[in-house]
Amino acid sequence: MKIREIRELSTKELNERLAESRENLSRIKLGHAISPLDNPSEIKKTRRTVARLITELGQRESNGVQ
Repeated sequence: MKIREIRELSTKELNERLAESRENLSRIKLGHAISPLDNPSEIKKTRRTVARLITELGQRESNGVQ
């Protein structure tokens, strides 16, 4: 997910996407621990998406945007 797409989302949608992404990251990590993934870079991409969502939420909170 690109930062441009993230900025267009509402705060509620950001929180929902963050929860989904965190759950997805947990599933990917667990699956990778059991049997290697075909594309282990998915872990990296998902982790970065989670970080982008958290960063955007933090910026909105510090700016007072609801």
